[in-house]
Amino acid sequence: MIGTVAGSAAMYHAMTSLGLASESRYKGPIRLEGDPKGASVLVLGAGLAGMTSALELRKAGYTVQILEFNGRPGGRNWTLRGGDTFTELGGHKQLCEFEDGLYLNPGPWRIPYHHRALLDYCRRLGVALEPFNQLNHNALLHSVRAFDGKPQRLRAVKADFQGQIAELLAKVTQQGKLDETVSKEDQEILLQALRSWGALDNGYGYKANLISAEFRGYTRDPGGGLTAMPEPSEPVGLSEVLKSRLWRYLRGFAHYNFQTTMFQPVGGMDMIGKAFAKEVGDLIRYNAKVTQIQQDARGVTVSYVDAKHPGAVQQVHADWCVCTIPLTILSQLPLDVSAAMKSAIDAVPYAASVKIGLQFKRRFWEEDEAIYGGISYTDLPIRQIAYPNYHYNRAGRGVLLGAYLFDGPNSYEFTAMSPAERVARAVEFGAVIHPQYKSEFENGIAVAWHRVPFVLGCSGDWSDETRAAHYNNLCQIDGRIVLAGEHASALPAWQEGAILSALDAIGRLHDRVVRT
Repeated sequence: MIGTVAGSAAMYHAMTSLGLASESRYKGPIRLEGDPKGASVLVLGAGLAGMTSALELRKAGYTVQILEFNGRPGGRNWTLRGGDTFTELGGHKQLCEFEDGLYLNPGPWRIPYHHRALLDYCRRLGVALEPFNQLNHNALLHSVRAFDGKPQRLRAVKADFQGQIAELLAKVTQQGKLDETVSKEDQEILLQALRSWGALDNGYGYKANLISAEFRGYTRDPGGGLTAMPEPSEPVGLSEVLKSRLWRYLRGFAHYNFQTTMFQPVGGMDMIGKAFAKEVGDLIRYNAKVTQIQQDARGVTVSYVDAKHPGAVQQVHADWCVCTIPLTILSQLPLDVSAAMKSAIDAVPYAASVKIGLQFKRRFWEEDEAIYGGISYTDLPIRQIAYPNYHYNRAGRGVLLGAYLFDGPNSYEFTAMSPAERVARAVEFGAVIHPQYKSEFENGIAVAWHRVPFVLGCSGDWSDETRAAHYNNLCQIDGRIVLAGEHASALPAWQEGAILSALDAIGRLHDRVVRT
């Protein structure tokens, strides 16, 4: 569907978000052996790629400087808390009004267990982690065209779909339809497996009983005393489950990038950026807006102005440059690189993404509906509602991720709205799934990444064709400049991709310096 509506590039990026892109190849800390002979390196950007580069290069003996557009480290590694402000393109300024201790991660918000480089740096830098609950069986699946528009528990849809498919397979097996491909002995084992996997009864049926209720839930839960006995719930027929198409949401949880265990930093994703900055913060010049990048046989000269108070152009020189500036920004700068690299920089669009954080008077999703963490999915334009994975079971206010739109028409539609309109629409659509929205909502904040000045998009949106034509040219050392960032990886949109690209870039750069 995404490919039909938005083209192959959007489809590729959606595949990445669903875990269909390449995995991490991290094998342990980088070792930059050999004498750099006092060489200097200028790093452009204090995101994770830039700070990884600076940390490891200084450790190897280089003189390092970092220029950063923002007044903080981390780049898209960003957390919004009460009192924070930011202004997007178009001049809309937002003030985050969340209560102390509550936050929204408008950029990356989860870490897969196999993103070994990022996890290694978190361990080395002392960043405390806690579980990120990707799959919650008690969260909701919703379609405006199914079940009279009423949200369904994920566990019920999963159990009914799985159970009735198992029943069909059991019937086929019993009727001898598999004789040519499955031995008699294996058929007996298969029937046992189907009974277990699909919660079938002794007659291989999926019905309303205490067997299926152990998976899909009860009409009345087990209790104590005279009301102890539970009552099973009634499964939904296979035809209705199939036509609802809610089963399409189930596959995401099995994808490699979303399999348990997943993590988040305690206190917000920017704890990672802050931890890097403790190591390399003395190297960073903040509020430095790069205006030109020049190079010759002797080194690289970068011109910049103060991003908050533009005035006289300043310059800084180094022997080499690691540039992590997003391609959406870099493509607009005067830049001395080869035609091949310039074409690569110009060829990569960035995906549209919108995240909306909503604060409510109480954590009604926990108190009323027993949803602790996880994500509910809908075919409404907001696409997802994600529940906080911190402060479980506490009284008082809470912040939901009230919408997460990733590429496709709805992302562009919401990007075109004012922040206030985005928040209002998220509340309107969210109330269809959680009626408590109407009485419990307090305030919200909305980040549309195409309007974020320091990146102008969510992440590099490669297609197979663009990657084949330009990727190697983008990543090659061009004279004295090498690029790094998630856009220079096979893991676009992931922090792991940013770190791996940096390690690869500085490894090749160091080899060249030592040889030279």
